[in-house]
Amino acid sequence: MAASISAHSYYIDSVNRIIKTQALQESIKADVCIIGAGYTGLSAALELAQAGYKVVVLEAETIGYGASGRNGGQICTGFSPGQSRLEAQLGKADAKRCFDLAEESKRLLVDRIANHKIDCDLQWGYLHCVPKPHQFKDLEAWAEEYETLGYGGNTLLTKHELEQKLGSTAYHGALRESHAGHIHPLNYCLGLADAAIKAGATIYESSAAMDINTGTSPFAITAKGRVDAKFMIIAGNAYLGKTVKPLYGRIMPVASYIVATEPLGENRAKSLIKDNEAVANTNFIVDYYRRSADHRMLFGGRASYSTMDPANLLQSMRKRMTSVFPQLDDVELTHAWGGFIAITSNRLPDCGRLSPTVFYAHGYSGQGVALSGLYGKLMAEAVRGTAERFDLLAKVKHLPFPGGTLRTPILVAAMMYYRLKDALA
Repeated sequence: MAASISAHSYYIDSVNRIIKTQALQESIKADVCIIGAGYTGLSAALELAQAGYKVVVLEAETIGYGASGRNGGQICTGFSPGQSRLEAQLGKADAKRCFDLAEESKRLLVDRIANHKIDCDLQWGYLHCVPKPHQFKDLEAWAEEYETLGYGGNTLLTKHELEQKLGSTAYHGALRESHAGHIHPLNYCLGLADAAIKAGATIYESSAAMDINTGTSPFAITAKGRVDAKFMIIAGNAYLGKTVKPLYGRIMPVASYIVATEPLGENRAKSLIKDNEAVANTNFIVDYYRRSADHRMLFGGRASYSTMDPANLLQSMRKRMTSVFPQLDDVELTHAWGGFIAITSNRLPDCGRLSPTVFYAHGYSGQGVALSGLYGKLMAEAVRGTAERFDLLAKVKHLPFPGGTLRTPILVAAMMYYRLKDALA
């Protein structure tokens, strides 16, 4: 067992580049002010800087401090709730256009990795595993939906076939995607930041926007500076808090946690996930995991909706991991960390305008590794005067979460219901 656990995430301890920038210390002007140096903000910054705009990015902490530098690294397909909720709002034709945009988000990620030489351990393959035998029919329906959407490269695996690929008897089959996968999320984020800086964007770390004006002449005030801009993009996601009041309540921060084992060696790591795919179960409260480039198991899950970290996190995560891989009971855990993702009430990303010159996007609901880059790019397109694609996604309507003192307790109660549903399904 581990005598001590790193105070940092495994990602921080395995970065392959260091980027440090100064805090804003003066009043400046820009064409575009971007709030947040995660995937969304950096994607927009890269696009706009390449187009010749003067871009300033304000980051409250450090580049990739939020979900972009902490997440499970899983590159997912489509949108979290599937196509049905999109079709209910937009109709089949526009919902299919949204799915095609989500597919574009994966191509965008691949292109940026190649074009900017971002070393982030990109791997393809994704296993969606069902914990109960009767759930296999859900995988069949899922595969059929993908076929209807023209999304190929998917294979249904029986329990026996899955166990040839995964060193676990916990599941009763899987849907394997060829065109989803995983990356080292923080190295990808730092690579995006490096590309944006080289294109001409300026990133200020330790520069929290304390006061933001979202009118037609937007500005942001930090502790020691101010940015006046022609346009603003708000990309704080789960870490935005109450800074922009009209956006508070449109998303809910949800904590998720990951542990990393000690290096297992290539052979032992392959005995767990033979072909190095990303893996997740199909529960509402998801377990997700994958191998790292140095042959560790990175195992994530245990969502917390109370904004408070559980006291028994390490023991709880070990129990979740060994329920899938009991053969890891003797393995040392070297890292344990968590962070917030942002969910919306319908699990579809929320984007739109707060004024003719202020855009926002957030609430990727667990699928932000690819989608956030797309939304950043589409906001950059809107700034440049071509907003058709952004406006399609902005048509999706959302109900706010209940506010006030009841906001968190109501969601916690709802999540307890879903945990029970997962157990009984």
